[in-house]
Amino acid sequence: MTLTRLQQSQASLNVVICLLFTKTSILISVRFYHMYFLFQMMKFAWDNYKRYAWGENELRPLSRNGNDGRTFGGLRGASIVDSLDTLYIMGLGEEYQEAKEWVENNLNLNVGGEASLFEVNIRYVGGLLSAYYLTGEEVFKRKVVELGKNLLPAFNTPTGIPHGVVNLAGWSGGDLGRSSVLAEFGTLHLEFVHLSELTNDPIYTEKVMNIRKHLNQLDKPRGLYPNALNPVSGNWEQHYVSIGALGDSFYEYLIKSYLMSDRTDEVAKRMYYAALEAIENNLVQRSPGGLIYVAEWRGGILDHRMGHLACFSGGMIGIGAEHGSPETRQHQLDLAANITHTCHESYRRTPTKLGPEVFRFDDGAEATAPRVNERHYILRPEVVESYMYMWRLTHDPKYREWGWEALEALEQHCRLATGFSGIIDVYGHIIQHDNLQQSFFLAETLKYLYLLFSDDDLLPLKDWVFNTEAHPLPVIPRNCSQERGHRPNWTH
Repeated sequence: MTLTRLQQSQASLNVVICLLFTKTSILISVRFYHMYFLFQMMKFAWDNYKRYAWGENELRPLSRNGNDGRTFGGLRGASIVDSLDTLYIMGLGEEYQEAKEWVENNLNLNVGGEASLFEVNIRYVGGLLSAYYLTGEEVFKRKVVELGKNLLPAFNTPTGIPHGVVNLAGWSGGDLGRSSVLAEFGTLHLEFVHLSELTNDPIYTEKVMNIRKHLNQLDKPRGLYPNALNPVSGNWEQHYVSIGALGDSFYEYLIKSYLMSDRTDEVAKRMYYAALEAIENNLVQRSPGGLIYVAEWRGGILDHRMGHLACFSGGMIGIGAEHGSPETRQHQLDLAANITHTCHESYRRTPTKLGPEVFRFDDGAEATAPRVNERHYILRPEVVESYMYMWRLTHDPKYREWGWEALEALEQHCRLATGFSGIIDVYGHIIQHDNLQQSFFLAETLKYLYLLFSDDDLLPLKDWVFNTEAHPLPVIPRNCSQERGHRPNWTH
């Protein structure tokens, strides 16, 4: 090769290297732009909450006031506690300090009124635990330990299956004739195990292990877990099964309990994979158009619908695939990708590019919502949650593309002058808003989108497990609890 040809080859190589670096720089710049955009969305949502609803549970942006509702009983500041870790992760330091000071000076945990055990646990307990683990600030530890004690009366039932509601001033709450919901009593394990870790008191772990022991003694129709259980008799109330509303996070907490235990909780692992097999055998369907979805089961009859809430399952099955048997790993990862694709289709097939609360696969419907009362979008996170997990697992760029589509749709249709709001009809050409900035929009939706565009070493999945409100909790090293002397027996 002549010198000239060598020089030409080197010049060509320099051009290729330059183009590669340019493309990489563009991709990095776009990603950081997306993260900065989300930073600004979070700041905008927070600033308007602070301006119009400070100390209340949620913001009503149209009426410019607060919403307390009945979900949290007498508790206040749900949006503050739910936002702590998001503010910290995004680097909104001043706003985080405001939130911390409110928690220290104003969060009263000894209040009356019937509060949802489930919602208080995932938002307040989860939010305070996460804030403590991320920052080390003792105020969060003090508050969460106090709150944990106040939740224990909910377990005063003949079976130990807790009431769905609790009065934080001391009364257990709940009508003994009222059913307990699978997704509620089955979504306590992560937080309660961490309460035992923090307090060196095994009572919290004992409470949730008793729930698991009871469930393992019950017959399951076709291996499925019905959504309602009587806390007095301990028997299933009816045979309605869903991985969406009323059932969803029970399954999520099985695989996450295994992961959070540093992969030592073999009972949770067995329960999860057995449940997943039953779901595949009985609920997973293929539509005439080739979309994979998870139907609901009503006493042996399939209801060919899927809720937005069920769209978390793409991410759940994805992280579970990583830890299953080698023979099923690729199959489960494909199932996770197919379900996530279907949920993306429920967004893509609307004029707003936001998904409905429920979408159907019957009477000609294909991932659409023919019923008017199922067309709302309330700032839910489950679809972008699965995008985040699937990106982390596969690094397929389509998940970031889909996340950006959702982000643009949120900005276009849900942003008002005074905050963000859900919309009443995702198919409507004239947008009507529901006047509520949900606390989970700050805790989950914006956080999952931010993590979707971040580096994988920001809250790496090998070290952190997200509760069902997207509050990150650390994996407990397998020798940690043994040293404290209260490691639960995961083997039965």
